[in-house]
Amino acid sequence: MDVEILLYDGFDELDAVGPYEVFQTAGAFGADCAARLVTLAEAESVTASHGLRVGVDGTLGDAHDPDVGGPNVLLVPGGGWADPTEPGAGMEAERGAIPDAVAAHADRGDVTAGVCTGGMLLARAGVLDGRPAVTHASALDDLRATDAIVTEARFVDDGDVLTAGGVTSGLDLALHLVERECGIDTAERVAREIEYERRSAPAGK
Repeated sequence: MDVEILLYDGFDELDAVGPYEVFQTAGAFGADCAARLVTLAEAESVTASHGLRVGVDGTLGDAHDPDVGGPNVLLVPGGGWADPTEPGAGMEAERGAIPDAVAAHADRGDVTAGVCTGGMLLARAGVLDGRPAVTHASALDDLRATDAIVTEARFVDDGDVLTAGGVTSGLDLALHLVERECGIDTAERVAREIEYERRSAPAGK
């Protein structure tokens, strides 16, 4: 499983870094799993919503590792949805470049995931139309205004599209993806390593 986590100014730190640690830990344990932090345009670093500056590995789609099998996964974190004049998911939704990239990724049949209000960027891309989905509680009314089928769940697995609610639910989504693609033993070993108690099974398929 080759995962690209798409960063932008104002993303929520844990939305991205939590899943990144899950995927990289799975790979360290021998699973066919690797993750990269990417941006749309070349950048040395990105500033997250709480001020953390994060270095990036490259741009979206610029380096697929042929040694990593399984699906190509694009994971979009959330953060800063409410005020589109400030850096965050709301601003990126208005700009449109990230929704366009998400739509293109999904059109290729690859796996697309949204954590927290990253799900709203998937909705803006049209990826959630007619599909069960969830987002951060603060944005559920906005999700209901789209063509998504809002589902009361910590995270939702609808096959090639997955969404998670707020912040820490991204850990559950990432562990679920590891279990789905690399096996339950690896997922449980990662959960023990990071000392995280998995919360729930997914809604959806």
